[in-house]
Amino acid sequence: MNAKGYQMGKPAEGRLTTHVLDTASGQPAAGMEIALYRFNGEGRTHLKTVTTNADGRCDAPLLEGGAFAPGEYELIFEVGNYLRKQGVTLPAPAFLDRVPIRFGIADDVHYHVPLLVSPYGYSTYRGS
Repeated sequence: MNAKGYQMGKPAEGRLTTHVLDTASGQPAAGMEIALYRFNGEGRTHLKTVTTNADGRCDAPLLEGGAFAPGEYELIFEVGNYLRKQGVTLPAPAFLDRVPIRFGIADDVHYHVPLLVSPYGYSTYRGS
């Protein structure tokens, strides 16, 4: 095991990816802003903010290589802003505005955290 707790002699596979599907429209959620944070004790550090492409995906992994490490992370999906840009009329306040997903990375493998979203519900899972 190395300092990160990964098995020595094995090529690094670890990366973090996501994608977003708009289940109300049946389309990828293009143009949604997503922020990535890493928790350090009680605080958190902003790592990056990205915007989904036409396929509802990010153009590159959110974490990979030396940036990929075990720990607790959070993705915050700007669902309300995305829906408003699509012309969806939301009540004030919106039922869903920012959707946070907090998760842990424990192994040097591919972690995929997708979001299925509509104005009144969402679902996520650990994908592959």
